[in-house]
Amino acid sequence: MTTSTHLLHRRRFLPLFCTQLLNAFNDNLYKTAMVLFVVYQVYNDESTEAIFSAVASGLFILPFFVLSALAGQLADMRDKAAIIRTVKMCEIGLMLIGATGLFLAWRGIAVDSFAIPLLMLALFLTGVQSTFLGPIKYAILPQHLKKEEVLAGTGLVEAGTYIAILLGTILAGWIPVEWAAGGIIVTSVIGYITSRQIPTAPPLGQVEKLDWHIIRASIALIKNTMHDRQIFYAILSISFFWTIGAVLFIQFPPLAKNTLMASKEVASLFLVIFSIGVAIGSVSVNKLLKGKVSARYSPISVIAMGMFVVAFYVVCRLWQADQPTELLNVMEFVAWPLAAVILLCLLGIAVAGGMFVVPLYAFLTTRCAPDEAARTIAANNIVNSGAMVVGSLFAIGLSAIGVPVVEQVLLSAGMCLISAWLGKRLHKAELEHASEFA
Repeated sequence: MTTSTHLLHRRRFLPLFCTQLLNAFNDNLYKTAMVLFVVYQVYNDESTEAIFSAVASGLFILPFFVLSALAGQLADMRDKAAIIRTVKMCEIGLMLIGATGLFLAWRGIAVDSFAIPLLMLALFLTGVQSTFLGPIKYAILPQHLKKEEVLAGTGLVEAGTYIAILLGTILAGWIPVEWAAGGIIVTSVIGYITSRQIPTAPPLGQVEKLDWHIIRASIALIKNTMHDRQIFYAILSISFFWTIGAVLFIQFPPLAKNTLMASKEVASLFLVIFSIGVAIGSVSVNKLLKGKVSARYSPISVIAMGMFVVAFYVVCRLWQADQPTELLNVMEFVAWPLAAVILLCLLGIAVAGGMFVVPLYAFLTTRCAPDEAARTIAANNIVNSGAMVVGSLFAIGLSAIGVPVVEQVLLSAGMCLISAWLGKRLHKAELEHASEFA
Protein backbone atom coordinates (compact mmCIF):
# COMPACT_ATOMS: atom_id res chain seq x y z
CA MET A 1 0.00 0.00 0.00
CA THR A 2 1.44 3.39 -1.00
CA THR A 3 1.62 6.32 1.41
CA SER A 4 -1.13 8.13 -0.51
CA THR A 5 -3.50 5.12 -0.41
CA HIS A 6 -2.70 4.60 3.26
CA LEU A 7 -3.63 8.20 4.11
CA LEU A 8 -6.99 7.95 2.35
CA HIS A 9 -7.98 5.22 4.81
CA ARG A 10 -7.20 7.29 7.93
CA ARG A 11 -9.54 9.59 9.85
CA ARG A 12 -6.61 11.90 10.58
CA PHE A 13 -6.55 12.76 6.84
CA LEU A 14 -9.73 11.63 4.99
CA PRO A 15 -12.32 14.07 6.53
CA LEU A 16 -9.99 17.03 5.94
CA PHE A 17 -9.37 15.83 2.37
CA CYS A 18 -13.11 15.51 1.69
CA THR A 19 -13.93 18.86 3.29
CA GLN A 20 -11.29 20.61 1.20
CA LEU A 21 -12.44 18.80 -1.93
CA LEU A 22 -16.07 19.86 -1.37
CA ASN A 23 -14.97 23.42 -0.59
CA ALA A 24 -12.96 23.70 -3.83
CA PHE A 25 -15.80 22.10 -5.81
CA ASN A 26 -18.38 24.52 -4.44
CA ASP A 27 -16.21 27.62 -4.87
CA ASN A 28 -15.58 26.79 -8.51
CA LEU A 29 -19.12 25.70 -9.28
CA TYR A 30 -20.28 29.11 -8.07
CA LYS A 31 -17.47 31.26 -9.52
CA THR A 32 -17.46 29.58 -12.93
CA ALA A 33 -21.27 29.53 -13.24
CA MET A 34 -21.37 33.22 -12.35
CA VAL A 35 -18.56 34.35 -14.69
CA LEU A 36 -19.70 32.24 -17.66
CA PHE A 37 -23.32 33.35 -17.30
CA VAL A 38 -22.41 37.05 -17.16
CA VAL A 39 -19.80 36.84 -19.96
CA TYR A 40 -22.01 34.81 -22.31
CA GLN A 41 -25.53 35.96 -21.41
CA VAL A 42 -25.25 39.52 -20.06
CA TYR A 43 -22.35 41.30 -21.79
CA ASN A 44 -21.40 41.38 -25.47
CA ASP A 45 -18.10 43.29 -25.59
CA GLU A 46 -14.60 41.78 -25.15
CA SER A 47 -13.23 44.71 -23.15
CA THR A 48 -16.23 44.78 -20.77
CA GLU A 49 -16.10 41.00 -20.36
CA ALA A 50 -12.37 41.05 -19.58
CA ILE A 51 -12.82 43.86 -17.05
CA PHE A 52 -15.68 42.00 -15.35
CA SER A 53 -13.59 38.82 -15.18
CA ALA A 54 -10.67 40.76 -13.68
CA VAL A 55 -12.86 42.59 -11.14
CA ALA A 56 -14.42 39.28 -10.08
CA SER A 57 -10.97 37.75 -9.59
CA GLY A 58 -9.79 40.81 -7.67
CA LEU A 59 -12.79 40.71 -5.32
CA PHE A 60 -12.19 37.05 -4.54
CA ILE A 61 -8.48 37.65 -3.88
CA LEU A 62 -8.82 40.88 -1.83
CA PRO A 63 -9.79 39.19 1.49
CA PHE A 64 -6.58 37.15 1.39
CA PHE A 65 -4.60 40.39 1.36
CA VAL A 66 -6.63 42.07 4.13
CA LEU A 67 -7.50 39.21 6.51
CA SER A 68 -4.75 36.61 6.18
CA ALA A 69 -2.81 37.90 9.22
CA LEU A 70 -5.86 37.43 11.45
CA ALA A 71 -6.60 34.06 9.85
CA GLY A 72 -3.04 32.87 10.52
CA GLN A 73 -3.16 33.98 14.15
CA LEU A 74 -6.49 32.22 14.71
CA ALA A 75 -5.24 29.01 13.11
CA ASP A 76 -2.14 28.89 15.33
CA MET A 77 -3.85 30.08 18.53
CA ARG A 78 -7.11 28.11 18.33
CA ASP A 79 -8.22 24.58 17.48
CA LYS A 80 -7.87 24.30 13.69
CA ALA A 81 -10.68 21.73 13.35
CA ALA A 82 -13.09 24.00 15.27
CA ILE A 83 -12.27 26.91 12.94
CA ILE A 84 -12.95 24.73 9.89
CA ARG A 85 -16.37 23.75 11.27
CA THR A 86 -17.29 27.39 12.00
CA VAL A 87 -16.24 28.56 8.55
CA LYS A 88 -18.11 25.72 6.83
CA MET A 89 -21.27 26.64 8.73
CA CYS A 90 -20.94 30.24 7.50
CA GLU A 91 -20.52 28.91 3.95
CA ILE A 92 -24.15 27.78 3.96
CA GLY A 93 -25.29 31.39 4.45
CA LEU A 94 -23.02 32.93 1.84
CA MET A 95 -24.04 30.32 -0.73
CA LEU A 96 -27.67 31.26 -0.10
CA ILE A 97 -26.70 34.82 -1.06
CA GLY A 98 -24.92 33.59 -4.20
CA ALA A 99 -27.81 31.31 -5.16
CA THR A 100 -30.23 34.24 -4.86
CA GLY A 101 -28.04 36.32 -7.19
CA LEU A 102 -27.83 33.51 -9.75
CA PHE A 103 -31.60 32.98 -9.65
CA LEU A 104 -32.35 36.70 -10.12
CA ALA A 105 -29.85 36.97 -13.00
CA TRP A 106 -31.37 33.88 -14.65
CA ARG A 107 -34.87 35.38 -14.39
CA GLY A 108 -33.61 38.74 -15.68
CA ILE A 109 -34.69 40.57 -12.53
CA ALA A 110 -32.70 43.77 -11.78
CA VAL A 111 -29.61 42.17 -13.35
CA ASP A 112 -27.30 45.21 -13.37
CA SER A 113 -28.69 47.04 -10.36
CA PHE A 114 -29.09 44.16 -7.89
CA ALA A 115 -28.33 40.64 -9.17
CA ILE A 116 -24.71 41.26 -10.29
CA PRO A 117 -23.81 43.25 -7.12
CA LEU A 118 -25.30 40.37 -5.08
CA LEU A 119 -23.19 37.88 -7.05
CA MET A 120 -20.09 39.99 -6.39
CA LEU A 121 -20.90 40.19 -2.66
CA ALA A 122 -21.17 36.41 -2.46
CA LEU A 123 -17.90 36.07 -4.36
CA PHE A 124 -16.17 38.42 -1.92
CA LEU A 125 -17.55 36.43 1.04
CA THR A 126 -16.34 33.22 -0.62
CA GLY A 127 -12.89 34.80 -0.65
CA VAL A 128 -13.23 35.60 3.06
CA GLN A 129 -14.12 31.97 3.74
CA SER A 130 -11.15 30.70 1.74
CA THR A 131 -8.87 33.17 3.56
CA PHE A 132 -9.64 31.57 6.92
CA LEU A 133 -9.42 28.01 5.56
CA GLY A 134 -6.20 28.58 3.60
CA PRO A 135 -3.66 28.59 6.47
CA ILE A 136 -5.31 25.57 8.09
CA LYS A 137 -5.36 23.41 4.96
CA TYR A 138 -1.58 23.03 4.97
CA ALA A 139 -0.70 23.80 8.60
CA ILE A 140 -2.89 20.99 9.95
CA LEU A 141 -1.08 18.35 7.87
CA PRO A 142 2.19 18.25 9.88
CA GLN A 143 0.05 18.04 13.03
CA HIS A 144 -1.93 14.99 11.90
CA LEU A 145 0.62 13.28 9.61
CA LYS A 146 4.07 11.79 10.12
CA LYS A 147 7.01 13.76 8.68
CA GLU A 148 7.48 11.32 5.80
CA GLU A 149 3.75 11.60 4.97
CA VAL A 150 3.60 15.42 4.67
CA LEU A 151 4.67 15.70 1.01
CA ALA A 152 2.32 12.88 -0.03
CA GLY A 153 -0.49 14.50 1.96
CA THR A 154 0.21 17.90 0.39
CA GLY A 155 0.22 16.32 -3.07
CA LEU A 156 -3.08 14.56 -2.38
CA VAL A 157 -4.69 17.76 -1.12
CA GLU A 158 -3.47 19.64 -4.20
CA ALA A 159 -4.52 16.86 -6.59
CA GLY A 160 -7.90 16.50 -4.88
CA THR A 161 -8.39 20.25 -4.93
CA TYR A 162 -7.81 20.49 -8.66
CA ILE A 163 -9.96 17.45 -9.40
CA ALA A 164 -12.71 19.16 -7.40
CA ILE A 165 -12.09 22.35 -9.39
CA LEU A 166 -12.39 20.22 -12.52
CA LEU A 167 -15.75 18.77 -11.45
CA GLY A 168 -17.14 22.13 -10.37
CA THR A 169 -15.98 23.73 -13.60
CA ILE A 170 -17.50 20.98 -15.75
CA LEU A 171 -20.87 21.29 -14.04
CA ALA A 172 -20.83 25.08 -14.21
CA GLY A 173 -20.29 24.97 -17.96
CA TRP A 174 -22.89 22.31 -18.69
CA ILE A 175 -25.81 22.56 -16.27
CA PRO A 176 -28.42 25.36 -16.31
CA VAL A 177 -27.54 28.25 -14.01
CA GLU A 178 -30.64 27.64 -11.88
CA TRP A 179 -29.38 24.10 -11.13
CA ALA A 180 -26.03 25.55 -10.11
CA ALA A 181 -27.86 27.83 -7.66
CA GLY A 182 -29.37 24.79 -5.93
CA GLY A 183 -26.16 22.76 -6.16
CA ILE A 184 -24.02 25.25 -4.23
CA ILE A 185 -26.45 25.21 -1.29
CA VAL A 186 -26.56 21.38 -1.12
CA THR A 187 -22.77 21.09 -1.37
CA SER A 188 -22.21 23.61 1.43
CA VAL A 189 -24.41 21.54 3.75
CA ILE A 190 -22.52 18.31 2.92
CA GLY A 191 -19.20 20.10 3.44
CA TYR A 192 -20.26 21.17 6.93
CA ILE A 193 -21.19 17.57 7.78
CA THR A 194 -17.78 16.21 6.68
CA SER A 195 -15.97 18.98 8.58
CA ARG A 196 -17.43 17.68 11.84
CA GLN A 197 -15.43 14.45 11.40
CA ILE A 198 -12.01 16.18 11.39
CA PRO A 199 -10.01 15.28 14.53
CA THR A 200 -9.14 18.08 16.91
CA ALA A 201 -5.97 20.05 16.21
CA PRO A 202 -5.23 22.25 19.26
CA PRO A 203 -2.53 24.95 19.30
CA LEU A 204 1.01 23.55 19.47
CA GLY A 205 2.78 26.52 21.06
CA GLN A 206 2.03 29.21 23.61
CA VAL A 207 -1.37 30.84 23.06
CA GLU A 208 -0.82 34.55 22.47
CA LYS A 209 -3.24 37.47 22.36
CA LEU A 210 -4.72 38.12 18.92
CA ASP A 211 -3.72 41.36 17.19
CA TRP A 212 -6.88 42.76 15.61
CA HIS A 213 -5.03 45.67 13.95
CA ILE A 214 -5.03 44.22 10.44
CA ILE A 215 -2.31 46.38 8.86
CA ARG A 216 0.08 46.14 11.81
CA ALA A 217 -0.51 42.41 12.14
CA SER A 218 0.06 41.85 8.42
CA ILE A 219 3.36 43.75 8.39
CA ALA A 220 4.57 41.98 11.54
CA LEU A 221 3.53 38.59 10.17
CA ILE A 222 5.43 39.03 6.92
CA LYS A 223 8.48 40.45 8.70
CA ASN A 224 8.61 37.58 11.21
CA THR A 225 8.17 34.94 8.51
CA MET A 226 10.46 36.10 5.73
CA HIS A 227 13.72 36.04 7.74
CA ASP A 228 14.32 32.44 6.63
CA ARG A 229 15.78 32.59 3.11
CA GLN A 230 14.15 29.32 2.04
CA ILE A 231 10.71 30.46 3.16
CA PHE A 232 11.35 33.93 1.69
CA TYR A 233 12.09 32.59 -1.80
CA ALA A 234 9.34 29.96 -1.58
CA ILE A 235 6.74 32.66 -0.83
CA LEU A 236 7.96 34.93 -3.63
CA SER A 237 8.00 32.00 -6.09
CA ILE A 238 4.47 30.93 -5.15
CA SER A 239 3.29 34.54 -5.43
CA PHE A 240 4.50 34.91 -8.99
CA PHE A 241 3.03 31.50 -9.87
CA TRP A 242 -0.45 32.44 -8.65
CA THR A 243 -0.19 35.86 -10.31
CA ILE A 244 0.41 34.02 -13.58
CA GLY A 245 -2.52 31.72 -12.81
CA ALA A 246 -4.81 34.65 -11.93
CA VAL A 247 -4.03 36.48 -15.17
CA LEU A 248 -4.58 33.32 -17.22
CA PHE A 249 -7.94 32.63 -15.57
CA ILE A 250 -9.00 36.23 -16.18
CA GLN A 251 -8.14 35.84 -19.87
CA PHE A 252 -9.73 32.43 -20.51
CA PRO A 253 -13.50 33.22 -20.71
CA PRO A 254 -13.27 36.33 -22.98
CA LEU A 255 -10.47 34.71 -25.02
CA ALA A 256 -12.55 31.57 -25.55
CA LYS A 257 -15.60 33.56 -26.62
CA ASN A 258 -14.04 36.28 -28.79
CA THR A 259 -10.76 34.83 -30.14
CA LEU A 260 -11.51 31.11 -30.43
CA MET A 261 -15.26 31.61 -30.98
CA ALA A 262 -15.98 28.85 -28.46
CA SER A 263 -19.18 28.31 -26.49
CA LYS A 264 -19.30 28.43 -22.69
CA GLU A 265 -19.05 24.62 -22.64
CA VAL A 266 -15.70 24.91 -24.43
CA ALA A 267 -14.59 27.65 -22.02
CA SER A 268 -15.43 25.21 -19.24
CA LEU A 269 -13.40 22.53 -21.06
CA PHE A 270 -10.35 24.83 -21.04
CA LEU A 271 -10.55 25.19 -17.26
CA VAL A 272 -11.07 21.43 -16.93
CA ILE A 273 -7.91 20.68 -18.94
CA PHE A 274 -6.02 23.14 -16.74
CA SER A 275 -7.28 21.44 -13.58
CA ILE A 276 -6.39 17.95 -14.84
CA GLY A 277 -2.89 19.13 -15.69
CA VAL A 278 -2.22 20.64 -12.25
CA ALA A 279 -3.42 17.42 -10.60
CA ILE A 280 -1.07 15.37 -12.83
CA GLY A 281 1.82 17.71 -12.05
CA SER A 282 1.11 17.57 -8.30
CA VAL A 283 1.31 13.78 -8.17
CA SER A 284 4.17 13.48 -10.68
CA VAL A 285 6.56 15.76 -8.79
CA ASN A 286 6.01 13.74 -5.60
CA LYS A 287 7.09 10.61 -7.46
CA LEU A 288 10.14 12.35 -8.95
CA LEU A 289 11.23 13.65 -5.55
CA LYS A 290 10.44 10.31 -3.83
CA GLY A 291 8.85 12.06 -0.87
CA LYS A 292 11.72 14.51 -0.28
CA VAL A 293 10.80 18.19 0.00
CA SER A 294 12.99 19.98 -2.56
CA ALA A 295 12.84 22.81 -5.12
CA ARG A 296 15.13 20.86 -7.46
CA TYR A 297 12.65 20.73 -10.33
CA SER A 298 11.01 24.14 -9.78
CA PRO A 299 13.12 26.31 -12.16
CA ILE A 300 12.89 23.93 -15.13
CA SER A 301 9.18 23.34 -14.47
CA VAL A 302 8.22 27.01 -14.66
CA ILE A 303 10.45 27.57 -17.72
CA ALA A 304 8.54 24.75 -19.41
CA MET A 305 5.32 26.43 -18.32
CA GLY A 306 6.39 29.70 -19.95
CA MET A 307 7.25 27.89 -23.20
CA PHE A 308 3.79 26.31 -23.28
CA VAL A 309 2.22 29.76 -22.68
CA VAL A 310 4.12 31.17 -25.67
CA ALA A 311 3.03 28.17 -27.77
CA PHE A 312 -0.58 28.79 -26.68
CA TYR A 313 -0.29 32.44 -27.80
CA VAL A 314 1.14 31.44 -31.20
CA VAL A 315 -1.64 28.91 -31.81
CA CYS A 316 -4.28 31.49 -30.84
CA ARG A 317 -2.87 33.90 -33.43
CA LEU A 318 -2.89 31.15 -36.08
CA TRP A 319 -6.47 30.34 -35.08
CA GLN A 320 -7.50 33.95 -35.75
CA ALA A 321 -6.31 33.57 -39.35
CA ASP A 322 -9.08 30.99 -39.91
CA GLN A 323 -11.57 32.09 -37.27
CA PRO A 324 -15.10 30.58 -37.14
CA THR A 325 -17.99 32.94 -37.77
CA GLU A 326 -20.22 31.50 -35.00
CA LEU A 327 -19.63 30.07 -31.54
CA LEU A 328 -18.51 26.44 -31.67
CA ASN A 329 -19.91 23.75 -29.39
CA VAL A 330 -17.56 21.13 -27.92
CA MET A 331 -17.78 18.69 -30.84
CA GLU A 332 -17.35 21.47 -33.42
CA PHE A 333 -14.42 22.90 -31.49
CA VAL A 334 -12.63 19.54 -31.18
CA ALA A 335 -13.06 19.00 -34.93
CA TRP A 336 -11.60 22.43 -35.80
CA PRO A 337 -7.97 22.56 -37.04
CA LEU A 338 -5.46 23.28 -34.25
CA ALA A 339 -7.96 22.43 -31.48
CA ALA A 340 -5.83 19.49 -30.30
CA VAL A 341 -2.76 21.73 -30.19
CA ILE A 342 -4.63 24.34 -28.13
CA LEU A 343 -5.67 21.70 -25.59
CA LEU A 344 -2.17 20.20 -25.43
CA CYS A 345 -0.69 23.64 -24.77
CA LEU A 346 -3.13 24.18 -21.90
CA LEU A 347 -2.34 20.74 -20.49
CA GLY A 348 1.39 21.45 -20.71
CA ILE A 349 0.97 24.79 -18.90
CA ALA A 350 -0.92 23.11 -16.09
CA VAL A 351 1.30 20.03 -15.63
CA ALA A 352 4.42 22.20 -15.44
CA GLY A 353 2.65 24.58 -13.05
CA GLY A 354 1.64 21.76 -10.71
CA MET A 355 5.21 20.41 -10.66
CA PHE A 356 6.46 23.89 -9.81
CA VAL A 357 4.16 24.87 -6.97
CA VAL A 358 3.48 21.73 -4.88
CA PRO A 359 7.01 21.33 -3.41
CA LEU A 360 6.99 25.02 -2.52
CA TYR A 361 3.93 24.63 -0.30
CA ALA A 362 5.60 21.65 1.38
CA PHE A 363 8.60 23.95 2.02
CA LEU A 364 6.41 26.36 3.95
CA THR A 365 5.05 23.72 6.35
CA THR A 366 8.28 21.76 6.90
CA ARG A 367 10.89 24.56 7.13
CA CYS A 368 9.12 26.55 9.84
CA ALA A 369 8.42 25.77 13.51
CA PRO A 370 5.27 23.58 13.88
CA ASP A 371 3.52 26.21 16.04
CA GLU A 372 4.09 28.84 13.32
CA ALA A 373 2.92 26.83 10.30
CA ALA A 374 -0.48 28.52 9.94
CA ARG A 375 1.03 32.01 10.26
CA THR A 376 3.63 31.10 7.64
CA ILE A 377 0.87 30.06 5.25
CA ALA A 378 -1.02 33.26 6.13
CA ALA A 379 2.05 35.39 5.35
CA ASN A 380 2.32 33.52 2.07
CA ASN A 381 -1.35 34.27 1.35
CA ILE A 382 -0.86 38.00 2.01
CA VAL A 383 2.07 38.25 -0.41
CA ASN A 384 0.33 35.96 -2.94
CA SER A 385 -2.90 37.93 -2.90
CA GLY A 386 -1.11 41.28 -3.12
CA ALA A 387 0.75 40.08 -6.21
CA MET A 388 -2.47 38.65 -7.71
CA VAL A 389 -4.39 41.88 -7.12
CA VAL A 390 -1.61 43.80 -8.88
CA GLY A 391 -1.81 41.29 -11.75
CA SER A 392 -5.60 41.71 -11.92
CA LEU A 393 -5.31 45.52 -11.93
CA PHE A 394 -2.72 45.33 -14.69
CA ALA A 395 -5.06 43.11 -16.72
CA ILE A 396 -7.91 45.59 -16.15
CA GLY A 397 -5.66 48.44 -17.31
CA LEU A 398 -4.61 46.59 -20.45
CA SER A 399 -8.25 45.81 -21.29
CA ALA A 400 -9.31 49.40 -20.57
CA ILE A 401 -6.77 50.81 -23.06
CA GLY A 402 -7.83 48.31 -25.69
CA VAL A 403 -5.04 45.70 -25.63
CA PRO A 404 -6.58 42.49 -27.07
CA VAL A 405 -6.90 39.61 -24.60
CA VAL A 406 -4.80 37.32 -26.79
CA GLU A 407 -1.87 39.76 -26.58
CA GLN A 408 -2.17 39.82 -22.79
CA VAL A 409 -1.25 36.11 -22.73
CA LEU A 410 2.39 37.11 -23.30
CA LEU A 411 2.33 38.87 -19.92
CA SER A 412 1.98 35.47 -18.25
CA ALA A 413 4.89 34.05 -20.25
CA GLY A 414 7.15 36.93 -19.16
CA MET A 415 6.31 36.37 -15.49
CA CYS A 416 7.41 32.73 -15.81
CA LEU A 417 11.00 33.94 -16.28
CA ILE A 418 10.86 35.78 -12.96
CA SER A 419 9.41 32.68 -11.26
CA ALA A 420 12.23 30.56 -12.71
CA TRP A 421 14.85 32.94 -11.29
CA LEU A 422 13.17 32.83 -7.88
CA GLY A 423 12.94 29.03 -8.04
CA LYS A 424 16.67 28.87 -8.77
CA ARG A 425 17.43 31.15 -5.82
CA LEU A 426 15.29 28.94 -3.59
CA HIS A 427 17.11 25.78 -4.66
CA LYS A 428 20.44 27.49 -4.03
CA ALA A 429 19.30 28.46 -0.51
CA GLU A 430 18.14 24.88 0.03
CA LEU A 431 21.55 23.47 -0.94
CA GLU A 432 23.37 25.97 1.26
CA HIS A 433 21.16 25.05 4.22
CA ALA A 434 21.78 21.34 3.63
CA SER A 435 25.55 21.86 3.47
CA GLU A 436 25.54 23.78 6.76
CA PHE A 437 23.84 20.90 8.59
CA ALA A 438 25.60 18.04 6.74
